[in-house]
Amino acid sequence: MTLEATRIEDLTGRLVKELKTVYDPEIPVDIYELGLIYKIDVDEDPVDAEKVRVEVDMTLTAPGCPVAGQMPGWVEDAVLRVPDVAAVKVNMTFDPPWDPSRMSDEARLELNMF
Repeated sequence: MTLEATRIEDLTGRLVKELKTVYDPEIPVDIYELGLIYKIDVDEDPVDAEKVRVEVDMTLTAPGCPVAGQMPGWVEDAVLRVPDVAAVKVNMTFDPPWDPSRMSDEARLELNMF
């Protein structure tokens, strides 16, 4: 059985809200507005139809980021705060590499990059 579009939309909104609580410690903007989150996939949990599994593809502002080892755990913790989530997998990728064009207007405004 597949998830209904309205449930996916609701869950994605709640996931984004939680992801916006995670900040790059060197930049005063959350990782979602920075454009570090490339993809959020939501799938029904095969064990409990009331729960979902979430897969997040993300990157860092630079491969040598000092929090590269910690950031995926922060993302996982944020996603698991959504009550419907049974499991989460965070994939780190540098393809395509992050660049400032991925930032939202909100992030640009916060960083005075207009």
